[in-house]
Amino acid sequence: MLTARDLAKAFARNLWIVVAQSEGLSHEDSLRQTPHVNCLNWVLGHLAEGRDQVLALLGESPALGAEGERYRRESDPVAGEEPGVVPLERLLAALQEGQERMEAALSALSEETLAEEREGGGRKLSLGSRLIFAYFHDTYHTGQTELLRALAGKTDKVI
Repeated sequence: MLTARDLAKAFARNLWIVVAQSEGLSHEDSLRQTPHVNCLNWVLGHLAEGRDQVLALLGESPALGAEGERYRRESDPVAGEEPGVVPLERLLAALQEGQERMEAALSALSEETLAEEREGGGRKLSLGSRLIFAYFHDTYHTGQTELLRALAGKTDKVI
């Protein structure tokens, strides 16, 4: 059975990949565009914003907070340096801070708490089911970072 501790480790692995794929990139690199694809800056901001939602599910305060507004689901792509765009270093710091809070909160969860039904989006799901979907979403966008690193001109094999 998947435990809250397993989820914490899985989210940590994704963060390790994101940090590795961002290494050596500048904020300007994170803003590089390709048609019909969000840039690395948007992807990292969206990951941080999604992790803030996980923190909220766990009763914790957000790491990115109001700065995440620009990166919410279905937000416009980041098209360059514009209002609301968060610097790359701040996004990475928010991801790290959020990971630390998530690990602590997940470590404290019992099986009973994971099984509790939660209302959201017009339907009830267990907390565990919501966390598994959040992890899937996190993994989907983590995978995009490899291609976005290459777009920034870094074609080294990171993982």
